[in-house]
This record gives sequence, C-alpha cells and structure tokens, in this order.
Amino acid sequence: MKDKNSFYITTPLYYPSANLTIGHTYTTVAVDALARYKRLQGLDVKFLTGTDEHGQKIEKVANERGVSPKEYVDKIVGEIKELWKTMDISYDIFIRTTDDYHEKTVQKIFQKLYDKGDIYKGVYEGYYCTPCEAFFTENQLNEGNCPDCNRPVEKQKEETYFFKLSKYTDKLIKHIEENPDFIQPESRKNEMLNNFLKPGLDDLSVTRSSFDWGIKVPFDDEHVIYVWTDALSNYITALGYLSDDDSDYKKYWPADIHFVGKEIVRFHTIIWPALLLALGEELPKQVFGHGWILFDNDRMSKSKGNVVYPESIIELYGVDALKYFLLREFTFGQDGSFTKEKFMNRLNSDLANDLGNLVSRTVAMIGKYNGGIIPQAKKTGEFDDKLKNIAISTPSLVDGHMDNLKYSSALEEIWKLIGRTNKYIDETTPWILAKYDDKKDRLDTVLYNLAESIRIISVLIRPFMENTSNEIWKQLGIDSGDYTTWESLSNFASLESGLKVRKEAPMFPRLEVEKEIEKLDKLNKKLIEERTGKKGEEEIEVEENYISIDEFDKVDLKIAEIVKAEKHPDADKLLVFKLRVGEEERQIVSGIAEVYSPEELIGKKVVIVANLKPIKLRGVKSEGMILSAEKGKAISLLTTLDEIESGAKVL
Repeated sequence: MKDKNSFYITTPLYYPSANLTIGHTYTTVAVDALARYKRLQGLDVKFLTGTDEHGQKIEKVANERGVSPKEYVDKIVGEIKELWKTMDISYDIFIRTTDDYHEKTVQKIFQKLYDKGDIYKGVYEGYYCTPCEAFFTENQLNEGNCPDCNRPVEKQKEETYFFKLSKYTDKLIKHIEENPDFIQPESRKNEMLNNFLKPGLDDLSVTRSSFDWGIKVPFDDEHVIYVWTDALSNYITALGYLSDDDSDYKKYWPADIHFVGKEIVRFHTIIWPALLLALGEELPKQVFGHGWILFDNDRMSKSKGNVVYPESIIELYGVDALKYFLLREFTFGQDGSFTKEKFMNRLNSDLANDLGNLVSRTVAMIGKYNGGIIPQAKKTGEFDDKLKNIAISTPSLVDGHMDNLKYSSALEEIWKLIGRTNKYIDETTPWILAKYDDKKDRLDTVLYNLAESIRIISVLIRPFMENTSNEIWKQLGIDSGDYTTWESLSNFASLESGLKVRKEAPMFPRLEVEKEIEKLDKLNKKLIEERTGKKGEEEIEVEENYISIDEFDKVDLKIAEIVKAEKHPDADKLLVFKLRVGEEERQIVSGIAEVYSPEELIGKKVVIVANLKPIKLRGVKSEGMILSAEKGKAISLLTTLDEIESGAKVL
C-alpha cells in the first residue's frame, strides 16, 4: 500500500547519443521545481531521472566513434550528471539502463510475461525508425517517413518476440475514460484515444536479433530486449521491483506523475500501462506530455545549427535565471519559442527591475533609516492591509497552480505580490517619512512590512530559484528556522525584528540586450565547436539593423535648459532635474550623479527625448530622458556647438 505522504515523480530517461540541450533541461527543471515544492510542503518525495543506454542508435554512434557502446555512453552520462549538478537538480535516484540491478530485473519481467503467455515468438515485417527506436505499419507512416520525427524509415524483416498489446486495448480505453487526469493535457489524451486505441492496437515487437547492444532475453540469447520494454521498466526497477528489497516499491508506487515530452506520450500511455496491466501492477496516476521548446518557432536540432546549450546561459547569467525563464515564459504542456531577446528582456523586467530592485531598495532603506536593523511594526496605515492580504493569499493561489502543473501561473502570482510590494514603497514614501521624527513609528512599520513581504516571497520562490532565495535570506539576516517554512507563510508577522540586514551587490544586474546576445552567441558557438570538433562556418556579413526615416521622426528630440538639480532622495546614482523646454517646465531623473554634481549643471543646455512615456524612478516622476555619450566609465552630456534656445527641436 503506497505511503499517503509519499510523492513519486520521474523524468523520462534521456538518450545519451549526444549532449543535452536546453530542451532536455526544460523537463528536468520542471520536475525539480515540483519535487522541491512538495518537499517544502512536508511530503516524502522520490525524484527519479536517468539515461536509456541500449539500442541500435547508440551502437551505431559508438561504432562511428571507434569505441564500445559502454565507453561512449559513460562519457555522455558523466556530462549529464555534471550538468544536473551545475543546475542544482535535486534528484534522489539516477538510473542507467546498463545498471546491473536494472538489467537483471528487466529479464525477470520478461520471463514473467513470457510465462504468463503474454509474450510469444514470431516474425516481424515492418518499417523501423532508428532514431526513435520504433516500428510502424505502412498506414502509420507520414508520406513514407516516421510519424514521430518525420525522418526516413527502413523496411525490415526479422525474427522477434511479440507482446500481446492488442489484448489490453479495451482495458486501456476503459482506464483512460474512467480516469480523466491519467493523460494530460487533454489534447494528448484525445490523440491517444482517437489515433491509436480506438482504431485497434497491434501486438508489439519487443526484441531485436539484428544487433547486440541490449539486455539479452533470459531464455534466448540470440535476442536482445527491445529498448522501450527495457527503458520503460526503469520506473519500477529503480524502486526495487522484483528484488530482495522492494520496500521502496511498496512505499512510492504508483508514480504520481511521469513527465515526458509530447513525442513519447504514446509509449508511456499505451505500451507502459499495458505492460503494467500484464504484470498485475497499478498504473501511474498521471502521464503529463509537455510541449517542445522551439528556437524561433523551429525545433532545436544540431543538424539545423540552432542548438542552445544550458551551460552557456548558466555561465553568464546563473542557473536561477535559466530556471525562472523556462518555467515563467512558457505554458507547460504547450510548445514555446525560445529567443535570446525574450530571455534577456525577461531577466531585465522580472528579475532586475522587479525582484532585484525590491530587495535592494528595501535593504538600503533599512540600512539608511534604521541602522541596518529590521524594526518592529508599530503604527499601521491605509496601505498595510492591501499588502498583507495579497501576501497571505498568494501561497494558496500558488498551490492550486502547482497542483495543475501551471508553473507560469504560479510564478505570475508570486510576481503580483512582488509588484504589490514595490507599489507599497511608492504609496508609503519611506524617504519622506524619514524626514519627520514624529513619523518614525510609521516608518518602522513600513520597513518591517517590506522585509516581511520579501521573506514570504523568498520562501515562495525557493522551489524555483533556491540560490536567489538563499541570497535574499542572507541580505535580510535570516539563517534558517521558522522564518523559512511553508507553515510560516500563513502568518504575516513571522519575521522577528532585530535582525541585521546586509547590503550586497545587485542580485540581477540590468543587461544591455544586444551586447549580451553577442556574448551568449560567442560562448555557445565555442561550446558547439568543442563538442562537435568542428569549427563554425565563417560568419556571413548581414545588413545592419537600420530604421526608416519615418521611425526616426517618431523620436522628439529637444533642447532643454537645466534650471534646478538635486540628488534623488532614495538613490545615490540618480539626480532629479527641473528643465525649461521652451515655455514648458518638466522633471527628469537621470543616473549621472557619479559623474556630475548638481551645482555644476545649473544653466546647462542639454538634449532630451521629449516624448517618452513618464515613469517613476525610485518613487520620483521622470518625464523624458537626458541624452549622454558613454565610453567605459566616462560620461558626457549631449549639448550643441552654438547657443540654442531651449525648446528648439533637434533635427
């Protein structure tokens, strides 16, 4: 009887014919986030991942490299494990289908099915796709190609053992119809029922005799057990099924969720459940087939040259940035298109501007206005309840989304809390409260509420971004304990006053998108060359990113005279300017305080962008942009050679 407090989730077994790309990373990041989330809630989680190492494709690639199949996969598997270590993937079991215990149990499974009469010997004639390790009938082909990967197939005829898959057609249909959550999303369930099950299943070839790289059939060493029968069994062999110690199997099986890519849903929702029915074992509770990460709307492929390796992104921006982007940008279950621009913009908007800025501002204000000590809340105000209510309600909203594997929606709820907390700063204006002694109690309450909101945020993001969570705890002076538990999220007063904050460098520095794309391309290209042993083709000169005269005319550049300048009340690098633009007066905030003092700029004529949408920078309204030239740390404001009246248009 499965332990009620246990939670068992799995990735598919990755095929180590080459290094993993960002697409493979997607599945594992999703499973890891759910595993961490359930552990945070107190569940006993078992998280399985691993590699599927047998089959004709591996044998072929190894032969081309001049090494044995085992030597070849050992190298790739080592790199996969190193990648998971770099990405802080918290798996509990890493299984390899070449593991001795797995091979022995697969032979026991095969023998059990044979003894039951569900496996018999015959001759198979059909169309075989080597990359997919799958046989197809002529009717299943897509214009003569594999229906899964659309690559050419070979017609083959060989002696084989068959599994009586057809025998379980009706039972599978019944199970799927009676358990609507068994296959998710809904579109995958409909595809399996209408395209495969209802038309009727054929018996399945489960051995091969044309190559040797596989697990031998226990009673016929001329045959190796077909890769899907071998690989799919890992979900129970990893738990000790049919072994001397099957305690983990009894505790964790059936699996709560098998996570798979949509291209292998058929194997996991038809072949795997049928094998379990034949063995008399329970079926997994759910199989979730997620979509692909596309590259500019095309599937990533080494042959197409559009591969993006996760190591390149991690080296430049950290693992948390990659994890956040993968889970926030795409709707889990659907295809999503990865572009480097989307990645950089998401980091700037969500991580640098929203989360990073919130933590930095709060810690800085506690340092400036209360000597770095988190104060006690003393005097409530009109905006407090809005902040507290969303902070207390967010965990249950996140929980509902996570139960439905809606990662993006869960993170969106957390970011609503981040946005509300940033708005709370603008509403309560701590820098103004700090000017008055009689408002100290109110200021202390505002600072406490900010710190407590950030603590709640740090716990909520922990399953997705553990390193960032740790950094926030460090800056708030939190070590561990009651402040960091799931239970602590139910109370908006868990954080004790008296903790000393620590100001650190920005967690997510703002990126210059074009420069960062160049850096990422260069690093990724280098990695591709190292792994393929081939130099990239010479770069083709392309037309620069010109704009039309019509687009340029949309920018309203004007001459403005600085009539007043002072330091920003809450930002050391910002100056607040009052400018005369013809008959109009406006205010602009500019980040040039490290280069210019306010006094030396009074009366200067500068060039401004006059038609930018007004925004608030650290709580102060800015109505445009002052233009400057920058090289390294040198900055010079743009002006004119001759004296020009303020308000003149720059042409």
